[in-house]
This record gives sequence, C-alpha cells and structure tokens, in this order.
Amino acid sequence: MKSPSPQASILFTSWQTDWTSVVAMCVQVAVLAWYLRSMQRLGTRGRRWSRYRAASFLVGLAVLAYAAEGGIAYYDGSNFTVHVVQHLLLMNVVPPLLAMGAPVTLALQSSSRTTTTRLLKVLHSPPARLLAHPLVALASGVVTMYAYFLTPLYAFSEQHPVFHAYVHLHFLLAGCLFWWPIVGRDSLPRRLSFGARFLLVFATIPWNAFLGLAIASVTKPLYAAANTLADTQSGGDVLWGLGEVFTVCVLAVLFVDWAADEERRAVRADRQLDAALAAARSTAPQPGPP
Repeated sequence: MKSPSPQASILFTSWQTDWTSVVAMCVQVAVLAWYLRSMQRLGTRGRRWSRYRAASFLVGLAVLAYAAEGGIAYYDGSNFTVHVVQHLLLMNVVPPLLAMGAPVTLALQSSSRTTTTRLLKVLHSPPARLLAHPLVALASGVVTMYAYFLTPLYAFSEQHPVFHAYVHLHFLLAGCLFWWPIVGRDSLPRRLSFGARFLLVFATIPWNAFLGLAIASVTKPLYAAANTLADTQSGGDVLWGLGEVFTVCVLAVLFVDWAADEERRAVRADRQLDAALAAARSTAPQPGPP
C-alpha cells in the first residue's frame, strides 16, 4: 500500500471527530478551564500569575489538541513520517510547554488549605519521589520509544483504535515524566541541579540517534498494510533529525535559565556581602577624640 502524501489543506484545517478525539478534547477543555479559573482565584487573593507561564501552558494545550485531534492525526494511520512527527510533538514539545506553565505550583497557590495539604502529601509520597527520579524518567522515555517502534506494538496500535488512543496518552505522560524535572518551573518531589538537567538531556541524544538510524535502516515497512518502505525510512530520518532539533531547543531554554539563576545568585551574594560589611561597620569601635 502506498503511503498518501500529506495535503496542507488537511494538515491545517481538518479536525477528527471520532469518539476518542471528542473525549480527549473534552478533557483538554476541562484542563484549560481549571487553569484559567485557578489564575482568576489567585488574582482575587492579590497575587499575579506570570503571563509567560500562562502563555506556555496555553500553547502546550493548543499543540496537544493539534497533535491528538488536528489534521496531523488524520494521517497517523497511513503515513509513518507524519505519525512520527505526531509522537514527537506529544512527547518532546507538549510536555516542556506544559511544564513551563507550572500547573502544580498554580494548584498549590490557588487551592484551599486542605487541598494544598493533600497535594503536598502526594508530591512528597514515596511513589512520587520514585517517578521523579531522573533515571526512572530517562528509562521511561527510552523504553516507550523503543518498545513502540521496534516491536509489534506499532502495528497492533494501528489495528486497534482504543489502544492507539492509549498510546497517545502514554507518550504524553512519559514525556511529562521526563521533561518536568528538566524544565524545573514547578514544585516537584525532587529538585535537579542544572548540571543534572544538562546531563539528562544530553543522555537522550544517542538514544534518539540509534532509534532513528534503526528505523531508517529497515528493509521492510514496520506496518506493511499501511506504509511503504520509503515512508518508513523517511520516518526514521525525521525521528533522528527533528528529535535533535527539539533537544537543542530545550538546551537553549536550559542555558537561559542557568544564566538567569547564576545572575540571581550573584546579586544575592552581593547583597549579603553588603549587609555583612554594613553590620561590621556598625559594630566596629569608633575612634575617640584626639
């Protein structure tokens, strides 16, 4: 079977109306309503939420809606290359954008005292600390990608719509598990240093490259009933190349955050030094009269 070439009119204007897409859209609208309502509730307490954080979260939801229900989803069962782009959006683009929106922090600041206490208990529970461990996060991302594309799971998902919808959710959750501590905007069970964040991102580069090369080197389609060999190999190239582009973008954001953090540390150290010098002057004995 020949993989159809994507049409711009479908990619940018069509919308999926199957029941899984409708359910996903309802959930996304509910999350959007909660976020906006939490911002409003925080405002009534005299506290202002960052517009940058809000914009990041809203863009993340928009990309999520496009990847799961938009025109790109029209081809996820017939064009492997487009399918790869869709999964990269779900795993490497949506999670960092949502993480920069700091929804956990917003929930903690805008909720009632009882809800905040419960959220903190969940955040500091042993399962949450385990999931937030960097090695667990890295393993979840790598295993998800390799297990899906290099085993019969890919073909199985194309034949079973409900499992296919679950795969989308799984990619999103695995991406959140990996990118949330790296972005570092939110209140989490573990706080990674910038050095650990950089190392964690760099650790993904060879894994992405190996997977992309493995798919680009196959001698038969991963799902011959819907994709051609050329389309499958092209998908491997895109997985490698586009995956590295997303990684570089995250590294750029991390570098900016690291520079800003270093500047804040320098300012704080200068203030502490000034305060110590002022205290020393105030306690030093004054010279007596001649």
